Amino acid sequence: MVPDLSCNFVESTGDKAVDERIMKLAQSVSGIADPCLLAEMISTAVGMARGGSDQGDFKLANRALKEMKKSSEVFQQFRGRRKVALFGSARTKPEEAEYQTAVKFSRRMREEGFMTITGAGPGIMAAGNEGATRQDSFGLNITLPFEAAANEFIAGDPKLIDYNYFFTRKLAFVKEADAAVGMPGGVGTMDEVFEALTLIQTGKATLYPIVCLDSPGGTYWKAWNQFVTEHLFRLGLISESDFSLYKITDDIEEAIEEITSFYSNFHSYRYVGDQLVLRIQTRLSAVAIATLNSDFAAIVKSGEIVQTTALEEEQNDSDLADLPRIVLRHRRRDFGRLREFINAINDAEVES
Repeated sequence: MVPDLSCNFVESTGDKAVDERIMKLAQSVSGIADPCLLAEMISTAVGMARGGSDQGDFKLANRALKEMKKSSEVFQQFRGRRKVALFGSARTKPEEAEYQTAVKFSRRMREEGFMTITGAGPGIMAAGNEGATRQDSFGLNITLPFEAAANEFIAGDPKLIDYNYFFTRKLAFVKEADAAVGMPGGVGTMDEVFEALTLIQTGKATLYPIVCLDSPGGTYWKAWNQFVTEHLFRLGLISESDFSLYKITDDIEEAIEEITSFYSNFHSYRYVGDQLVLRIQTRLSAVAIATLNSDFAAIVKSGEIVQTTALEEEQNDSDLADLPRIVLRHRRRDFGRLREFINAINDAEVES
């Protein structure tokens, strides 16, 4: 969303003099793009300290913010690189087919220009770091009393981040990735895959490809998908278009194609008010735009799907200013259908 440049949203601490000092402090900090937002963060912290939050709540919020700060610092210098998050069991042994599949997959993604993000542990996580190499991988390590330190392929690397909380770690996985791949795993893997699916399905996270990858001949994800189909879908608990949010395969090249084709013409998107602005790399033909309007009218709240240049409100996207835009007033629901819309953009005829 385009940030509100006024400071009207900043809640008061209940003390006008303190409010004024906080605003002056925020405005005095150099290099801050939005001092109003900084003022709000400080006011929130003061409110917790003075309000009903106990010491434990205050410490939790402080540590969570510090972990988010560390994540931002590490990932900031790699913002221009596509990344894939790889989930899977910590118990998988190097000699197992799933481990070897993870190594081959992350190696191939590196060849395609993607970096790999893993949980930094053993098993599938180690395989992902091994295939991507230390240079092109990240490790998001969770502190657990029963698990060893980070795997040998990422240990000691500046792109290794330690987390005390699963929720800040999962935030980094979802926020920093341009795709997610789940391999066979236990409760943690299910949690990570469903987290990504839930946030994308509800529009709380940016839509990107999710691939459920088995080793050749494996049936882990086929069995999972059977449960989703026979129970969630049959009972009407999910929509048919939700199946477009993920892909089941045991073929590495098919998994890679699912991810790379998503970015073949589509680049990224953002919301400007009630408008969904999709950035693309090559303009579509007039016929293609007409077809999109015909086939995807149901996702449009009002008006039509149009092709344009960068909107005036996108001034902070100067590095993407030259990319063409597809703009519509999105209903902000049925994100599986939005995924199908992006697929259609990638397959559409471009201007000659």
